[in-house]
Amino acid sequence: MPHDVTDRNRTRTQVADLYFMEHRAKTLDVAAFLDRHDRAAGDEDFRVAQLRQAAAILTDGKPDRAKRILELMSDPTLEPIARAGSKGATGAYAPTTTERAKP
Repeated sequence: MPHDVTDRNRTRTQVADLYFMEHRAKTLDVAAFLDRHDRAAGDEDFRVAQLRQAAAILTDGKPDRAKRILELMSDPTLEPIARAGSKGATGAYAPTTTERAKP
């Protein structure tokens, strides 16, 4: 269901009535995914680590959650890379070892 400027004219209950079930299902999907990931062997994947950080943003009560999560998972670099390492996108930015070491 598209979100538009008319949401500003609705009460919170009206917004919940319209969108809650859709987002309840998405939340359950994420929970099931995290359970599967936690049961699997190996180290934490960078994408899942960012998903966990995004979950914290969802509940921090601050504005612009979508923007902050998009920025969290987006490539912040400005220079194009010489050659892509794969044919597909990963959905989250994988910082290099040097970038992870920065404070």
